[in-house]
Amino acid sequence: MAAAPVTTVLLIANIAVFGLQMMAADGLIRHFALWPLDAGFEFWQVVSSAFLHGSLFHLSVNMLGVWMFGREVERAIGSVRFAQLYTASVFAAALAQLITQGFSDPVPTVGASGGLFGLLGAYALLFPRRRVMLLFPPIPLPAPVFVTLYAAFELYAGVTGTMSGVAHFAHLGGLAGGLLLLRSWRRRARR
Repeated sequence: MAAAPVTTVLLIANIAVFGLQMMAADGLIRHFALWPLDAGFEFWQVVSSAFLHGSLFHLSVNMLGVWMFGREVERAIGSVRFAQLYTASVFAAALAQLITQGFSDPVPTVGASGGLFGLLGAYALLFPRRRVMLLFPPIPLPAPVFVTLYAAFELYAGVTGTMSGVAHFAHLGGLAGGLLLLRSWRRRARR
């Protein structure tokens, strides 16, 4: 089975940064989380925020997803394109969050979820016949159906304010960024 070096680097980097985050109290959040435009935003936060996490559970869920879906996507499109896809998803997630943060409290955003959602979208496009098993309830769904339902839930939760403290629109931005980039590659390949 082919290696997935970028996925491995992302896992190690996120875990290492979380370790630093635990030692640095709130210093990393203050300077490297994604803050709203009018509340301390700096350009590097678009990337740095994707390596910070709010808790060990938050880190674990994101890294499980990156590991599960990232390896397959990286093997399918190659490491260079995988890095481009993940980066585009992180940028799109940050942009969506910055746009929608103006309508909520000025709190920082952290997490690799935007990148992960880009990987989910790519996984659904690349492997439309693969099944993803839900945990609750344990129902296997085709990857595109799983991603569509998850996106619909994120949109609902974002619009209604359900599960406050979760960057629902960043998730959707990451998904859109990953899907758009992968589709643009496919269009160019067909020409």
